[in-house]
Amino acid sequence: MSIKLIPIVLIITQVFFRSCPAKRTGKPITTDTTTQKGTSTLPTKAKPIDSTLQVGAAQMEHYLDALENKRVGLVVNHTSLVNGVHLVDTLLASGVKVQKIFAPEHGFRGTADAGEVIQNAKDTKTGLPIISLYGSNKKPTAAQLKDIDILIFDIQDVGVRFYTYISTMHYVMEACADNRKRLLILDRPNPHGNYVDGCVLKPAYRSFVGMHPIPIVHGLTVGELARMINGEGWLLSGKACILQVVPVKNYHHSDAYTLPVKPSPNLPNQQAILLYPSLCLFEGTKMSVGRGTPFPFQVVGAPDARFGDFQFTPSATAGAKNPLYKGQTCYGIDLRTPLAKRAFTLRYLIDFYRKSPNKNTFFNNFFDKLVGTDKLRKQIVAGMSEEEIRASWQEELTAYRTLREKYLLYFK
Repeated sequence: MSIKLIPIVLIITQVFFRSCPAKRTGKPITTDTTTQKGTSTLPTKAKPIDSTLQVGAAQMEHYLDALENKRVGLVVNHTSLVNGVHLVDTLLASGVKVQKIFAPEHGFRGTADAGEVIQNAKDTKTGLPIISLYGSNKKPTAAQLKDIDILIFDIQDVGVRFYTYISTMHYVMEACADNRKRLLILDRPNPHGNYVDGCVLKPAYRSFVGMHPIPIVHGLTVGELARMINGEGWLLSGKACILQVVPVKNYHHSDAYTLPVKPSPNLPNQQAILLYPSLCLFEGTKMSVGRGTPFPFQVVGAPDARFGDFQFTPSATAGAKNPLYKGQTCYGIDLRTPLAKRAFTLRYLIDFYRKSPNKNTFFNNFFDKLVGTDKLRKQIVAGMSEEEIRASWQEELTAYRTLREKYLLYFK
């Protein structure tokens, strides 16, 4: 959609939520795209999260009345909790007519391996049909949306471009635009929301692990990113969906936020989440990041003693049934302590590449797709330092920060 169409979306948004004025309290629901000044240089040192923070889903006074007599579809997983209770159960108990559940990568319960095909099923607790959006069907079809008036997206993201929950959100937005269905996003904090870093994806490398021309660490919540996708016309044919966002209450991007539930099987704790932007790059190499151990995304290694003194042996585990180097002793580094900074670095990747005896096979065919360009791989092979590589990103990052300001919801 061109930028001229945004006011139309905003008018629809405002009308939709005027249906429940009596219960609205606190900050108003907004999708205003007015540029805010002073938001591109956020503090690097995180302050404690506000104890009064409320995720979008917990603010039912802002959206419950708007669901009355509506047929509702939910795009949710195991992270979709309202005060410890799943959103599905919360809405059903409130009399909402939930028709079906759409599940992203890792499934409705969040237990499937990365890349594992998720099958359609039925929720044993509620009897609701579960439609997989990971596998051959990544986008809800017209038939699947026929009995739906409004879709709700409520999934905890980690703020990294190749984490596929935001790709699922893109296809959901596209399906809503195609079929003129409303999309309500119940926003949640971004644990990497205080900074922007990494190379920007090039269109030739667009895939399910990178659908948008944004940096590796994009510094947006899912609600803010959805506003950007709509506002920049990134949906198919430039369409826009009818989008509403319930923002997180008492949240700012500089706030430190520890996820209350692990977002996927191989991000089991805050350390793994903080290291994920940097260590996930190894998924495009011959190195293991500890899948199949108790500490995935907290170690790096391979079956070669020259990579380090720390040893670990991957085995089949829940969420990693066939990990890289299963049953083999790997040598590398242990990054479990101290607590990692909220920052992105190439130093681990460059260091392991330099130690590798077989540099021609260090990167696999997935690396360029994961990173969103072939330039980074070529820069590392050419022997460039992290500082030199970072310098090559700055012009694009500056332009992105300016773009990002138009869509921010959390500023002070």
